[in-house]
Amino acid sequence: MKKLIFIAIGLICAKGLSQDSIQEVLNKYNDHSVPYIYVDDLSNLTTQPFLFDAREEEEYQISHLEHAIHLGFKGLKLSKTTNLPNDKDTMIVVYCSLGIRSEIIGKQLIAEGYTAVYNLYGGIFEWVNKGKAVYNNTQETSKVHAYSKSWGSYLLKGTKVYE
Repeated sequence: MKKLIFIAIGLICAKGLSQDSIQEVLNKYNDHSVPYIYVDDLSNLTTQPFLFDAREEEEYQISHLEHAIHLGFKGLKLSKTTNLPNDKDTMIVVYCSLGIRSEIIGKQLIAEGYTAVYNLYGGIFEWVNKGKAVYNNTQETSKVHAYSKSWGSYLLKGTKVYE
C-alpha cells in the first residue's frame, strides 16, 4: 500500500511539473482571431505567400524561414512599414517563436483591411520541430533563437541560441 501511495504522489508531482503543450500555450495567450496555418499546409503551398517574421531583429538574424521578411514586434507601426503587399487580398503568413506575437501582428493586418492573414501554428519552433529548414541569410542553419529558457523548452529540434 505504501508503494502505491508513493507512486501516486510521484505521478501527481510529475504532472504538476510537466509543461503545457504548444496547443495549451496558444489557448492560454491567443484568442484565435487570426486563423492558423499549419506547418505541413504552409510547406505544401504552390504559391509563395508574403511571409512575415514578427520576432525581433536579433532573433531573425539567427535564423528565419526562407523568403521571410523581417517585420518585428516591439514598436511596430504598420503605417510605416514599406514591405506590405499592395493587394489586400494577398495571402500573408505571420510567424514568431510560438504564435503569440504573430497573432497580435495578424490582428493589426486584418484591422488594416488585409483579408487573407494567417498565423503559423507553433511558429518557427513548430517549423523546426517538424524538420523544416531555417536560414541565416541564404545559408541553411540548425540554429534557432529560443527567446528564453522557458519558451525554448518548446523547441525540440535544432540548436538553441539565447543571445
